[in-house]
Amino acid sequence: MSYVDLKLAPDPERYVITEYLVDSDLPLHEVGKRIAEEESVGSWTEVSTMTSSIFNRLAAKVFKVDDSRRSVFIAFPLELFEGGNLYQWLSVIAGNLFGLSSLRNVRLVDVSLPKSLTEGFNGPKFGIEGVRSMIGTSRDRRPHIGCIFKPKVGLSPREMADLAYQVGREGCDFLKDDETLTDQAFCPLEERASLVSESLDRVRQETQRTVLYAVNVTASPNELMDRADVAIENGATVLMVDAMISGLESVRVLAEDTSVNVPIHVHRAMHAAFTRTPEHGISFPVISLLSRIAGGDQLHVGTAGIGKMESEEPEVKRSIRVLTSELGGLRTAFPVASGGIHPGLVPALVKAMGSDVVINAGAGIWGHPDGGGMGASAMRQAVDATMLGVTLQQYAENHPALKHAIEHWH
Repeated sequence: MSYVDLKLAPDPERYVITEYLVDSDLPLHEVGKRIAEEESVGSWTEVSTMTSSIFNRLAAKVFKVDDSRRSVFIAFPLELFEGGNLYQWLSVIAGNLFGLSSLRNVRLVDVSLPKSLTEGFNGPKFGIEGVRSMIGTSRDRRPHIGCIFKPKVGLSPREMADLAYQVGREGCDFLKDDETLTDQAFCPLEERASLVSESLDRVRQETQRTVLYAVNVTASPNELMDRADVAIENGATVLMVDAMISGLESVRVLAEDTSVNVPIHVHRAMHAAFTRTPEHGISFPVISLLSRIAGGDQLHVGTAGIGKMESEEPEVKRSIRVLTSELGGLRTAFPVASGGIHPGLVPALVKAMGSDVVINAGAGIWGHPDGGGMGASAMRQAVDATMLGVTLQQYAENHPALKHAIEHWH
């Protein structure tokens, strides 16, 4: 009985196919063997309870090694996986293998799932096209301009509402709580959702533009839906969840509940604990795949190395492809760029990430020398210039908000 079969050509509808980068003194096929046995039916020694029937049905197989990349490809029989259980899937493809003493490092870089596994999921309720329809950008296809309230905590509901009016009126499409703002005493969720939503209603009446607001409802499983209900009842048009912390199942619970008829914005706080090191952990494209399957309509994917957060351009582009390519009939999901973004970076972001993206700025709006309203104007002007194919410097000649932003963050 062998866990290595380099002649195997696994049927993608009968196997979950994975690729791991590995760092070990052992030969690649031996490293792959140890991962395959640990994550399927093997043990550290032979056991009397193993049968040929169990092995033949459920043993994972190393079917390819790549010396140039130091990677191994492993096919896991579909029968190993419980339909509809994302947690169990991760326990197989990303479980005990990270603790194997024979591996200095191992990174799950890619996974391909049979259609039969994803069929039990509805995916995003809205996706890119649904969110574009809500905002009114289905024809012009420009990037959406997002704004994160700053400082991330400390503002009162009334202060947030006043700020929401400023930036909503001046061009933002989407506002969101930051990851650490939930239901603290200084800014209760119910009051915050109500007052900010009232401000955005005022923006809509004055400008005929719809500005969405994502309320952070991250909480324990037994509180999550209660907070979602309160947020929606008080005007929230998007729900946000810190899914790396609360678990991807929190995304699915929100997305599949019939009372939740708003998009789900997935924040990735804590992801770098297991995605940042290029030699070890889990690649973000894998997380992107699972987030979309679970029902996330929007997902932070990084800035392709352009902003303040660590994010390699090739991996960000792979994440975007995962969110926007065909996947068993599921709707696409909106990639979100955030972290150290200001108007001067917009052309580079669009070049790297495309126009189906939410360009999310916090300090890059509120730090504008003329205030947050002008920061929002500058972001909108930067997007307009980029879509017109005009340099920011040229466009700024007749747009003072953009000009001051460029001068401030040169």
